Amino acid sequence: MAFYRQVGSVPPKRHTQHRRPDGGLYSEELIGEEGFSSDSALLYHSGIPSALVDARPWELPDQTLTPNAPLVPRHLKLHDLFPGEEHKATDAVTGRRLVLGNADVRISYAVSSLTSPYYRNATGDECVYVERGSATLETSFGALEVGQGDYVIIPRTTTHRWVPTGTEPLRTYAIEANSHIAPPKRYLSRYGQFLEHAPFCERDLRGPTEPLLGEGTDVEVYVKHRGNGPGGLAGTVHVTPEHPFDVVGWDGCLYPYAFNIADYEPITGRVHQPPPVHQVFEGNNFVICNFVPRKVDYHPLAVPVPYYHSNVDSDEIMFYVDGDYEARKGSGIGKGSISVHPGGHSHGPQPGAVERSLGAEYFDETAVMVDTFRPLDLGEAGVASDDGKYAWSWSGRGPSA
Repeated sequence: MAFYRQVGSVPPKRHTQHRRPDGGLYSEELIGEEGFSSDSALLYHSGIPSALVDARPWELPDQTLTPNAPLVPRHLKLHDLFPGEEHKATDAVTGRRLVLGNADVRISYAVSSLTSPYYRNATGDECVYVERGSATLETSFGALEVGQGDYVIIPRTTTHRWVPTGTEPLRTYAIEANSHIAPPKRYLSRYGQFLEHAPFCERDLRGPTEPLLGEGTDVEVYVKHRGNGPGGLAGTVHVTPEHPFDVVGWDGCLYPYAFNIADYEPITGRVHQPPPVHQVFEGNNFVICNFVPRKVDYHPLAVPVPYYHSNVDSDEIMFYVDGDYEARKGSGIGKGSISVHPGGHSHGPQPGAVERSLGAEYFDETAVMVDTFRPLDLGEAGVASDDGKYAWSWSGRGPSA
C-alpha cells in the first residue's frame, strides 16, 4: 500500500538516532519490497531483530499437489474438512489444509479455536478471508480486530499470530502468494492513491493504530520459507531471545491491514458485467475478485446470470460464502463450497438458471473468486472434499457404472 501511516514513537528523521528512556538506542529495521525499490516500513525495536538462540525444522502441513486429471470442473465441500469438534484442537496456521495450489499461489482452509503459534511467511504475502468467527490478529506492527467478511492482508515476513475470539470457531480461507498482493493497478494513481472509479478507497482500510508489546524470552516463531519440500517450501522454527513484539513505533507504506467485503461498492450495468469489475486484489499471475449483494442488470431484455464462458488463460476458483448464487442452483453447491472451473472447459449457468433469473432485480450472494493464470493442482484437502459428480451437473448424467 502506498497509503502512509505512522504508529508509536519514531524519530523526526529516518536513519538517525532514536533512544530508549534509559539512553540506549532502539534498533531500526527496514522491511522493504523489491530490493529497496518499492513500498517499505521502518520499525524501531527495543531488542535486536536478528537475534536467535536456537532453530529447528518445522514439518509443514501436507503441501502435496495432485494434477486435475482428467481435466474436469469440480465441486469441493470445504465444510466437510473439519467435522465435529476438530476445531478445538486446531489453530489458523498449523491447521491449514491445502485445497489448491500452483507455483504462484496456494489456497488453504482452516476451522480453528486455538491460538496459533507466532508465524512468519517468508515466501510471499497472505490474503486471509474470514468466513465466520472473529479474532485478534497480533502482529509486530500492532493488533487488528477482524471478523466475518474481512480480508486480512499480511505482508511477507510479518511476524504475527491468530487469537480466536468470540464463541464460534474461526473459519479462514487463506490465499498465500509467492509474490506481493495489492489492489489492482487500474484503481490507483501513478502515486498509489485510489482513483474515483475504484470500488473502495483508503477510508475502508483498517491498519494497526498503536504498538503491541509482548513479554517473554526464548519465544518460538514458525517460519515458512523457500526450500526443497513439496511446492518448493520448507519450515523452520526460530527461537528468539526476546519477544518479537518489541516495536515501539513504525512508519511507512508497508503494513498489515483489513478490508471488509461489505465495504466493496459493486459496479453494475444495463447488461451483465464481466468478472474484472468485481476485482479487489491482485498478485503475480492471479487476481482476487468478490461478488457481493447488488442490483443486477437493468436492460429490459437483460439476462442477469453469467453467459457461458471459456476464459482460455485461467482457472476460476469460486468460494461461495453466503446468500444464494443464482447461476449454480441445482448443482449441489452451497455455502462453504468451492467450484473449480479449469481453463479448457467452458462453464456457465446450470440448466434452467437462465430462465429463472429473468426479471431479477437484485442478487443476494457473497463469494470470493481467485483466477489464476497457470493451472491449479489439487491439494490433499481438495482431493478429500471433491464431491465427484459436479462435472456431470450440466448434462444430468455421468459415466456409466
